[in-house]
Amino acid sequence: MSEAIANRYYPDEVSAPGETLRETLEERGMTQAELAVRMNRPEKTLSEIINGKAAVTPETAIQLELALGIPADFWLSRESRYRESLSRRQHEADLGAQAEWAAQFPTGKMIRYGWIDKQKNTSSEVRELLAFFNVASAEGWKELDTATRARFRQSKTFECDSAALAAWLQQGLREAASVRTEAFSGDAFRNCLMAIRHLTREKRPEVFVPRLQEACSRAGVAAVFIPELPRTRVSGATRWITPTKALIQLSLRYETNDHLWFTFFHEAGHILLHKKREIFLEADGGDSKDELEANRFAADMLIPPEEYKAFVKGGVKSKHQVREFATRIDIAEGIVVGRLQHDGAIPHDYFNGLKIRYRWDSTEGRKGG
Repeated sequence: MSEAIANRYYPDEVSAPGETLRETLEERGMTQAELAVRMNRPEKTLSEIINGKAAVTPETAIQLELALGIPADFWLSRESRYRESLSRRQHEADLGAQAEWAAQFPTGKMIRYGWIDKQKNTSSEVRELLAFFNVASAEGWKELDTATRARFRQSKTFECDSAALAAWLQQGLREAASVRTEAFSGDAFRNCLMAIRHLTREKRPEVFVPRLQEACSRAGVAAVFIPELPRTRVSGATRWITPTKALIQLSLRYETNDHLWFTFFHEAGHILLHKKREIFLEADGGDSKDELEANRFAADMLIPPEEYKAFVKGGVKSKHQVREFATRIDIAEGIVVGRLQHDGAIPHDYFNGLKIRYRWDSTEGRKGG
């Protein structure tokens, strides 16, 4: 919710403009019947306005201005505030009825990450969630979520908390909205990826993350890092926000640099190789044609195929070999280890000390080394 709206004061009660009209007549010693004559309106209509049963229309406001010398915009403003107050009271009642919908979201984590603010009561929490998703009701969210899920291309069928997944994806959109990008260019993005490869050797997220984001934005891609929510099981997602702006969203689910960088280049593969209308979700690998293509794209971008083939031909026996090879092809050592483990060239418990581990800050959605 925007700060301007969140900080705006809304009084609990706003009296009807008819109350002010009644007080004005009493002060002037004027009866309703006399005012009705002056306005050339039925007394019944005037009574309904005074008792809040009928609204002050622009025509009535002008007549009151002429009959009482009180500007028409005063009456229209009072009427507008009163009707808004009635609507807000009804809305508050409706919010309470949507508590079950709100309960499905991991609000504790969302508050901890700073995505939403902690609220004092259920109605306020519902309103906060509606504002987070930019919808006016739970029903609106359900329709929007159904339409969005129809575009999902998952790495394979997997069970997850759909509400938590929706919140994670929404936060990605919210952060991407503030990322200014150039119009997307496939050639520019391919060149960007080649330039980004050397960043894998940088160990500090506070250094490589802004550089990666800046390079991607110049090619038309917003890259955002959003901490995983419980039971989402998603390491990355790719979608097009507009025809000229793509989004790569990473969760740092596996915490090591080989997984982080492979996921990034995998998502980049979806952007360059596959249809814009779909949303790709990555969870524990997959064997669909699109996923296999993205896997191959990432593997070949990170480690040139011929170089890799020659490296593993004679067998990998030591960390020194890995370090030497990684330096020669200008890639992080952990990425080489991850590839060797994935391909079965070394056991999964070999050389893990060459990988770099990351974590999300415990109080904010930020990465630490």
